[in-house]
Amino acid sequence: MEYVQERIPTLHDFTDTVPDAPTDRASIVIPMTGHAHTSHATDRILRTLEDVAPDRVVIALRADAPAVASIHDWLTDYDVPTETIWCNGPRVNELLTEAGFGDTGGKGRDVWLALGVASDTKYTVVHDADAETYSRSHVNRLLFPLERGHSFVKGYYARIERNQLYGRLFRLFYAPLIRALSQLSGAPIVSYLGAFRYALAGEMAMTTQLARRLRVPPGWGLEVGALGTAFEHAGFEGTAQIDLGVHKHDHRSVSGPHGLGDMSIDVGASLFSVLEANGVSPDYESLRERYRKTANRLIDQYATDAAFNGLDYDSNAERDQIEAYLPAVKSPTADTRLPAWTDTAIDPDSIRTASRADIGDAVDAESGGSQPNRDSDGDITTDRVDLDADR
Repeated sequence: MEYVQERIPTLHDFTDTVPDAPTDRASIVIPMTGHAHTSHATDRILRTLEDVAPDRVVIALRADAPAVASIHDWLTDYDVPTETIWCNGPRVNELLTEAGFGDTGGKGRDVWLALGVASDTKYTVVHDADAETYSRSHVNRLLFPLERGHSFVKGYYARIERNQLYGRLFRLFYAPLIRALSQLSGAPIVSYLGAFRYALAGEMAMTTQLARRLRVPPGWGLEVGALGTAFEHAGFEGTAQIDLGVHKHDHRSVSGPHGLGDMSIDVGASLFSVLEANGVSPDYESLRERYRKTANRLIDQYATDAAFNGLDYDSNAERDQIEAYLPAVKSPTADTRLPAWTDTAIDPDSIRTASRADIGDAVDAESGGSQPNRDSDGDITTDRVDLDADR
């Protein structure tokens, strides 16, 4: 345990307290895929949110049509207000195609859609659906600084599982890359990006004003894109980071589709788009070599830290990952970040309406023609179950 401050305020987990926070004025945005409703971790998160009592939970769902009805039915089991945005529903896709975003898709676009819909609450919290160590305190901790003059908050944590160090994309790609960049540029944006203890964490909170200004890429570079917007509109003084303890959640292989190698390409493109938008245009060939040397020095440090703590550590496998990430150190071909909601003609209510109609069609199709309950506008309604009666 330590109490060191960074250039941004760093709030530590000293006492396991659950600080008072405006949960009743916050929306929780959770990106989910079609298999999330079979996950024990996701179930535990939603059960925990029943006690947190946010204004509502906005599910950013990416799923095939046959799974949508099951997920819609599954969500009625939780005593927390939920709103599902079917991010790849046909009407939603049509709206996005008309706006010029039809060829995009992924976690970044899903969260961006949900942020627009959630922008009628004062605060927004974003976190992933796969954390096995999710705590009642997480939402409160992320929201706490927003009532004290900050507009952007990032979570950080340790990734230790199976007697090993994880968080590989951050440890072996982002962290050494930022260190290498800092040797080439003293620009404030580089210092800002280096001030976060876990810059690629999916857990963050922000004011609605900032959420509506957020520019993120459509894929895996979401977290870095959010930091770019936060630097512009919150800066060092308006940003904070929060200790969320130890996290355990899903892992990815390095190779293969949607592996860490593919993710590094998206993260790198997002990072360099943010940097170049802020006047930092490195020599990528020189940076690539600096990154390799910096990452290899860090591996020696990780190896010593692992040995000190009795953890298993494979230095050769970690060095192989550096080579796998090296192609991501390149100039971005284009800035693919989605526009801020304040700069787009799309109305979040149109996304909400299109999604409700898409979900209604999916439910009708799976029910074999029987009609679910609908309100006067034709939208599906769900009756919340009083789960306390069974406890």
